[in-house]
Amino acid sequence: MKYVLVTGGSRGIGRAICLSFASEGYYILVNYNSNEPEAENTLHQIRDKGGEGELVKFDVSKLEEVESSLSSWQGRNPGKYIQILINNAGIRKDALIMWMKNEEWNDVMNTNLNSFLFVTRFLIKEMLINKFGRIINIVSLSGLKGLPGQANYSAAKAGVIGATKALAQEVAKKNVTVNAVAPGFIRTDMTKDLDESQLKVMIPMGRFGNPEEVAEAVRFLASEKASYITGTVINVNGGLYT
Repeated sequence: MKYVLVTGGSRGIGRAICLSFASEGYYILVNYNSNEPEAENTLHQIRDKGGEGELVKFDVSKLEEVESSLSSWQGRNPGKYIQILINNAGIRKDALIMWMKNEEWNDVMNTNLNSFLFVTRFLIKEMLINKFGRIINIVSLSGLKGLPGQANYSAAKAGVIGATKALAQEVAKKNVTVNAVAPGFIRTDMTKDLDESQLKVMIPMGRFGNPEEVAEAVRFLASEKASYITGTVINVNGGLYT
């Protein structure tokens, strides 16, 4: 059995990713920070699809919580390791740079960028020892082209893209792949405050995407079929930016 950790797995794209693995025989660790009812709902849906898993609570932006929680899991599961890591957790705190507060910058950096280091660094050691691993980072259209009002978010996601490409070269010989998926406008809680009717005219396909469409790209990158793909970014954006 392969173990999959999905950070921010309780809702939206994270939940869709969890469910995409549920019918494939994976054991899914659903990470969440505060919304336990939604995390429980995700786990219930995983089991409804014939899968199995558990909830893993920690704040990805806090090194001590990450290491404590994952160390505890390893202690309860000797001889097992997490083969697939999906770095999905993220937040937005949009503001024009001239009005952006320090905490709005720092909070987004800590959750979207620093978390990549905290979680990946802890888990990659076992991947390298076992000579197998898949790391898939959920980035964003914003990290590729930049979006006004999202200097903090764009910078964080661009940073993860750079780290993806660098880490891929560090670990390729150990059969560990590192890739990213960059969603465009996807219908989730994170985009519910956006005006879809106005924004969809910018999208060649003329619509927002669904979380399941992102999840399918993630599942492919986690599969054996993607064993020779590393250091790449797959865009899931309806043709908005390629």
